[in-house]
Amino acid sequence: MLDTNAQSRRLIVFTALGLLFFLIITSYPASAAEKIPRLANGKPDFSGIWQTTSAADYGLEPHNSRKDAPPGAGVVDGNVIPYLPEALIQRDKNFAERNELDPALKGWTLGVPRGIYYPEPFQIFQRARDIHIIFQFGHSIRTIHTNNTQHPDDGYDLLLGDSRAHWEKDTLVVDTINFNDKTWLDRAGNFHSSALHLIEHWKFLDANTIAYKATLEDPNVYSRPWTLNIILHRHREEHFQLIEDYRFTLDFDDIYPPKRDGK
Repeated sequence: MLDTNAQSRRLIVFTALGLLFFLIITSYPASAAEKIPRLANGKPDFSGIWQTTSAADYGLEPHNSRKDAPPGAGVVDGNVIPYLPEALIQRDKNFAERNELDPALKGWTLGVPRGIYYPEPFQIFQRARDIHIIFQFGHSIRTIHTNNTQHPDDGYDLLLGDSRAHWEKDTLVVDTINFNDKTWLDRAGNFHSSALHLIEHWKFLDANTIAYKATLEDPNVYSRPWTLNIILHRHREEHFQLIEDYRFTLDFDDIYPPKRDGK
């Protein structure tokens, strides 16, 4: 048996280790939820310039490499978008003719949610009553109302829809309707109709990373609602900013502005 002195030394050692563990835990830096940027009202502040590193815009579903796209693991829960039979035929036609039909290649507004995971940055300006998202591509501006207002009863069909949001603890939940059918979801021809109903969840993983989830419901195109998930990263390069990307004007570069010599 150990003598009394040995037992006392062990007790002292274990007590010291326990105290050290307690001090480490209690002095550990604040959790990610406590460190994220916040507005004066305490809500998370998503202001900043963000961009995904995923290959989602080339194809939301898993896909191999193509001449016009790198391979991608997909971002859709369950890997497959649940198209209705007739809509699947249209999607396949879109894919076959994507070089001519893709609205993005024409420089048109990307729409929602495509603008979020398109491979260009976008900037968020946030205040208590609303959030403005400015996309580098075409400098489209999306407004998300966070002041408890409701969708208008006679809303127009819009490229970016009408967005109203509320908070569930630190998660921003955005409800968007009143779309038109002029935008695609990706380069692979995935699409929606004007009946699209979009629910987005925005949540910080840490101060410089956002988990973005979007659930799409459209009874004209899909057999059931489906969800995609991507990660957004904050641009922290010094002096980083959005740069004008008005591709639809390129065809007019030779004639505008008018030249003094008329040529």
